[in-house]
Amino acid sequence: MTTKLHAAVDEAGRPHALLLGPGQQADCTRALELLDAVGPVRYVLADKGYDTNAIVEAVEQAGAEVVIPSKKNRTYCRLIDRMRYRRRNRVERFFNRLKDFRRLATRYEKTATSFLGFCFFFAALCWCD
Repeated sequence: MTTKLHAAVDEAGRPHALLLGPGQQADCTRALELLDAVGPVRYVLADKGYDTNAIVEAVEQAGAEVVIPSKKNRTYCRLIDRMRYRRRNRVERFFNRLKDFRRLATRYEKTATSFLGFCFFFAALCWCD
């Protein structure tokens, strides 16, 4: 019934990877797939929903810096670069631009394939700007 779109964007807010998952699934479950699809990066910026041991270890093994705030229930809170974390808003701006397309915001497409197809079309338009 519901779906959730996962995206990885660059510093300019252009998407590099898009994944579609079930709406009731936690964000962190698709993060490793998203990181594999993107390839090598220097920094991984994400919100607290992506703060799991598996994601942090995978990012560190890839040689990238983790810029993910720690959840409140962690015994050891990681220090992050707050100035770098502010750049995470580029992901939010990408999703806000996506919602400008009424067809995607209101979910006119009934199948996951056609919905993801229009998301890819939007991603191509982002690269043309």
